Amino acid sequence: MKRPSPFLTAEWRYLVMLNYHIEPELLRPFVPQGTELDSWQEQTFISIVGFMFLNTRVLGVPIPGHINFEELNLRFYVRRKGPEGWRRGVVFIKELVPRWAIATTARLVYNENYLSLPMQHEINHDERETAVSYKWRWQKAWHSVQIQAVGQPQPLQSGSQEEFITEHYWGYAKQRDGGIIEYQVEHPPWNVWQAQSYQFNCDVASLYGPTFAPALQATPASAFLADGSAVTVRRGVRIS
Repeated sequence: MKRPSPFLTAEWRYLVMLNYHIEPELLRPFVPQGTELDSWQEQTFISIVGFMFLNTRVLGVPIPGHINFEELNLRFYVRRKGPEGWRRGVVFIKELVPRWAIATTARLVYNENYLSLPMQHEINHDERETAVSYKWRWQKAWHSVQIQAVGQPQPLQSGSQEEFITEHYWGYAKQRDGGIIEYQVEHPPWNVWQAQSYQFNCDVASLYGPTFAPALQATPASAFLADGSAVTVRRGVRIS
């Protein structure tokens, strides 16, 4: 079967990842039909992920003013049996970007829950230390996620929690009529820094809802920074 053509190409860089344990029952209402929750060592996770979108092209075309920008998303992990075996994917609870056209396109094409908010970032990187922060303005206040790391990023270890979090190459989105769209995300394995320190300052209940507040206000199970790479997001295919 011929693969769908690319819809979007870009680079995803400096990915801040805070990963939290969450009870599976809290996520089940959000699980798309035809998929099931994915887990690592019988643990279920939800992640805050902030990163830079760079050199963005939609259908091969750069859109002025929408080439480089920040994104912050809240996501969890699912899997679906495909012809080749398990397809490990992500489902997004909410995605923040600073460009209304990006948010509108994502809602129309994939029915993803995008929201356009003012955003900022700061990246300081040298051979000894890397510090990355992402900020967004919500309800008249600035919120942020940030990580500090030392040294150089290291390859993923097979079977590690970092590999589980980063190695999900499919996306699943519920549609307005109840159907499901599946789309493939292609990128090479990333290298990661372990966080020396991190902060997450957010009014979780108002932004994401009270369902996720207890998990996201707890200490994360892991916090790390991925270097990122070029990515290709292929056109979505309806699976139900």
